[in-house]
Amino acid sequence: MAAAAGPLLCLRRLCRVLLFLSQFYILSGGGSLNLEHSQPLAQAIKDPGPTRTFTVVPRAAVSRENKPLSHLSQKVPMKCPSSGLCSRLPADCIDCATNFSCVYGKPVTFDCTVKPSVTCVDQDFKSQKSFIINMTCRFCWQLPETDYECSNSTSCMTVSCPRQRYTTNCTVRDHIHCLGNRTFPKMLYCNWTGGYKWSTAMALSITLGGFGADRFYLGQWREGLGKLFSFGGLGILTLIDVLLIGVGYVGLADGSLYI
Repeated sequence: MAAAAGPLLCLRRLCRVLLFLSQFYILSGGGSLNLEHSQPLAQAIKDPGPTRTFTVVPRAAVSRENKPLSHLSQKVPMKCPSSGLCSRLPADCIDCATNFSCVYGKPVTFDCTVKPSVTCVDQDFKSQKSFIINMTCRFCWQLPETDYECSNSTSCMTVSCPRQRYTTNCTVRDHIHCLGNRTFPKMLYCNWTGGYKWSTAMALSITLGGFGADRFYLGQWREGLGKLFSFGGLGILTLIDVLLIGVGYVGLADGSLYI
């Protein structure tokens, strides 16, 4: 028994020595290593870094806000005023029960209603949907020239005999009421201008006409070169151009009018 107890005692002492050495290693070297690795982790936990805030918008709120706006833009033209007089609304904002059998040139009244989502008031500032407008019985293409706008053409000659015409589309002004289509074709005389002045052409013809300055100003290069090298036709062409420009017979080369 004594012989068997000796090795067991030595094994216990050896285990104690190994346990002491392992603890000493952890406290001296291994512990510092663990602390070094644990510091970045601790810093990462303490310092969360820059924070970002996000605003979450519910889908229901977006759909509720956008739906009325799109619905309103489809039904109400942008030029329809809000809470104004019904009788002053543009023709595109109202619907009228027109009668095409009225007598041309005579006053006539039509029953009208405002279009959906358009608000207007009467003379007493009370909201109303139905009202009466007074107008003259005539079609839109029969209106005077001051009641509609037409697009000009710059491809025709204003100075020609006979006077040239061009086909264009005209649109009635907003607050003018008439029968039929508010946009219609029309034949108009060519009357566009390039921005050149008659007074400037006349002054150049009198002062520098002998050098062809008036013809150069009008865009007539060949006639200007002819006057330049002939010294104004020895004065004869200069006098003739003064008379022709003065009466308006000689105009711009592009066919436009003076301003």
